[in-house]
Amino acid sequence: MDAAHDTAIGRRVVLGMLALGGAGIVWGSRVADGLSRLLAPITAADRTGITALFPAAGGFRIYSVTGSLPRRTRDEWSMVVDGLVDRPATVRFTDLAAMPQRRVVRDFQCVTGWRVRQVAWSGVRLSDVLDAAGVQDAAKAVRLESFDGVYTESLTLDQARLDDVFVATAMRDKPISTAHGGPVRIFVGPMYGYKSLKWLSRIELTPDVIPGYWERRGYDIDAFVGKSNARDDDPT
Repeated sequence: MDAAHDTAIGRRVVLGMLALGGAGIVWGSRVADGLSRLLAPITAADRTGITALFPAAGGFRIYSVTGSLPRRTRDEWSMVVDGLVDRPATVRFTDLAAMPQRRVVRDFQCVTGWRVRQVAWSGVRLSDVLDAAGVQDAAKAVRLESFDGVYTESLTLDQARLDDVFVATAMRDKPISTAHGGPVRIFVGPMYGYKSLKWLSRIELTPDVIPGYWERRGYDIDAFVGKSNARDDDPT
């Protein structure tokens, strides 16, 4: 690309981000979600280092590590649970819906400094999914994969079994949008947002913690709010 083209793309990204922020305020998350899908190809072409960062409704920011927003409906969605388990399985949305449902309200804190307070998350506790699969004694960690094909995360087994770690199917008592990682994502209540993997497609039980996408780029593996990444955030 020449400099003029780069400048044009940069302007389109800025204008798009401003438009999307306004859409989130005026029309709500549905319009913001649609605009973010339209703008994703533009950010993928941008060479400034920004990776699909948009303002959205309700104080959130939308990130994608691929420069696009992968999309699957609830009917299309499935995830694999495998690795060191007794009963490997392919789990569909209807399977999750048949399991005991839980709801928590927690702040969502990004390591970059922004926070959305008192967000309701619903779904199935990750510990219940693990118990259904039968965790083997050799398993000490959980590796998570996204259907964007790039994003991964890991938790120790003890972290994965915390009560506010969810395979989430609803956010703010509504289906999780594509932009927010739907139809199914991970929510890790006590940790910074990068641990709450979007677009969940696989849960693998492993003998050790395998650093995820952000950890390989310098972020802490144990990302508890206020205790990692050299920040002093109040975790409440």
